[in-house]
Amino acid sequence: MKLKDFLVSEGTEKNLAELILFLSDQAHGVRKGFLCTCMKDSVDEKTRNVYGEEQMPLDKYADGVFISGLKSSRLVRYIATEEQEQVIEVENPKNDFGVVIDPLDGSSLIDVNLCTGSIIGIYPGHVLGKGATMVAALYMLYGPLTIMAFTTGKGVHEFVMDESGEFVLRHRDIRIPEGRIYAPGALRKDYLPAHARWIGDLEQAGYKLRFSGCFVADVHQILHKGGVFSYPGFKGKERGKLRLLYEANPMGKIIHEAGGAISNGNTDILDITPRAIDEITPIYVGGKKEIALIEKFMHEG
Repeated sequence: MKLKDFLVSEGTEKNLAELILFLSDQAHGVRKGFLCTCMKDSVDEKTRNVYGEEQMPLDKYADGVFISGLKSSRLVRYIATEEQEQVIEVENPKNDFGVVIDPLDGSSLIDVNLCTGSIIGIYPGHVLGKGATMVAALYMLYGPLTIMAFTTGKGVHEFVMDESGEFVLRHRDIRIPEGRIYAPGALRKDYLPAHARWIGDLEQAGYKLRFSGCFVADVHQILHKGGVFSYPGFKGKERGKLRLLYEANPMGKIIHEAGGAISNGNTDILDITPRAIDEITPIYVGGKKEIALIEKFMHEG
């Protein structure tokens, strides 16, 4: 079943369905940029984004694809992306949606041809709201297959791009299984005590380490195989590293709708009201069992 037909069959609100279809179409533009940008050897022309992190040319290219498209379509009122310092307000919008976008997650892996992705959250209004208020969340994964997974609060569904460029249904109503994979960010020498005990417990239980350096790819694997992803607070960065708006909330919404959970180690991330678009947070996302365990260790101190 094609994505458009699926959205209709699920009774997705018309304006939201139009936006999801539009965003999924941007995968073509981003993938085109892989060739247009990387084949010119410009992968080494690195700059810095608003967070001081290394920024590949394809980061900026992907950011431009989403922003220019959304401005032209006028399907949303507010646009916030990881590459921009401020929220963009679209002139004369057709809808009041706000979108948060990590245009190209895992871009540091481009030069070695590993998996990257785009992460998107959709709010009913301004983007500085709790993640729980999102009306939809989705991600695109650019790997051997181009995949899109999304939720509108009625389960998590995965689509794959076929030879004609259409997204067709691959998995309906995905549920995160029991599994023993863990994807741990940060250096072991910098772990804080509660997190170190948690990692030790997982390893004693036989969890296998799987960490690629692409957040969306690692969480996609957890969604299908079970386990947990973490990028904790650590020595020198006790507040964490990943972004609440662009990474934690959309992926947390998807995992939550698949029967999992997301936490900063103390509380459900989806219940946090952001103070700014650049807010960072520790992240634990995956199975409920693993999330309950880190919260137990954190509360014990």
